[in-house]
Amino acid sequence: MPRLFLVPRARRALARQLRKLRGVERRVVHLAPAGEAVGRVLLSYCVDPFLVADETAISYSHTQDWESRRMAETWRELGFAVDVIHWTHSAFAPAAPYDVLIDARHNLERLAPLVGAGCLKIFHAETAHWRISDDAQRRRLDELAARRGVRLTRLRLVGENRGIETADCAVVLGNDWTLATYRPFGKPLFRVPLSNAFEYPPPEAKDFDACRRNFLWFGGPHFVHKGLDLTLEAFAGAPELRLEVAAPIDREPEFAAAYERELFATANIARLGWLDVASPRFAAVVARNVAAIFPSCAEGGGGSAVTTMHAGLVPIVTREASVDLDAASGVLLPDAGVETIRAAARALSTRPADELRAMAKAAWLRARAQHTREQFAARYRAAALEILDAFRPALAARARR
Repeated sequence: MPRLFLVPRARRALARQLRKLRGVERRVVHLAPAGEAVGRVLLSYCVDPFLVADETAISYSHTQDWESRRMAETWRELGFAVDVIHWTHSAFAPAAPYDVLIDARHNLERLAPLVGAGCLKIFHAETAHWRISDDAQRRRLDELAARRGVRLTRLRLVGENRGIETADCAVVLGNDWTLATYRPFGKPLFRVPLSNAFEYPPPEAKDFDACRRNFLWFGGPHFVHKGLDLTLEAFAGAPELRLEVAAPIDREPEFAAAYERELFATANIARLGWLDVASPRFAAVVARNVAAIFPSCAEGGGGSAVTTMHAGLVPIVTREASVDLDAASGVLLPDAGVETIRAAARALSTRPADELRAMAKAAWLRARAQHTREQFAARYRAAALEILDAFRPALAARARR
């Protein structure tokens, strides 16, 4: 077993404890509009981005931090007084009614009876529906146990909630597959694209003949959910290809033990560890790879895939990875089987350099057209006004003054 886990895990546990002691998740942030308030909004999402000096200090490790702040600012700019709590704040009780309640997970059902009978309730769906997502992950763990005889215990469960049932409507991040997980509930759905913190130069100058056999898996923890196990097995059986794994492997020692041979003793697989997307190292990794593989079983926006598309890598993804693709801009896997992933990588590696360059450019253009902070801000504001028009036209009229 590799000796690299104890210190990082202890450090993270200490950080979580310090965060709890500081009471970050029990803070309530108040944002006042420029003039007289047209109404009151309660946003239950991420409170951390409101506790930094300015927008430049917001963490970019996950899009939800900047997006939380942009959502609140949107409602404030529309004339609403906005209160923000963390989505895990299970003890918050409103002191007065609200006109709009927005929540991303478990607070919507709890708070709905407390915010006033006329409150408009919006579910912010930044994952696939919890049952679809959680069942998919359990299937992945079952399939891994069947393939390798190893039962991993780490779960990345969204957890049961009745947000969509409680809501009047939902804002949904992700692609049509993600939307489809919420359609059976019969609520109006308003799609908003996932944001991305950075944009990168176009990929035309890359040497695609040199990098055609080099592939990247890029993502955070919960590796089985995101298909790292499948990708490792696929490349272990394709020695003519090379895989770099940009992931905090130390975060999941159980997974690392199960895949010790692939991660630490397979010549064509290299571990990069955590990779800062704002760093020169990330640019160097992108330059030497042709594509990024992300065969997730359920996402609500596919941030890892979006980031690598922005960087000019050809995406090889499942539809559940939650990004829009066509044949010109990437490879949509028909399933997440090991042989399917291996075959897709091999097929891509044999394409002419000009075709690879065109695909990479198309993926880059698609990401820049759909997944920027500017697009998120514009689309979220449009969705907010459309929701007000549909459910609270008097408030919509006041917000437009």
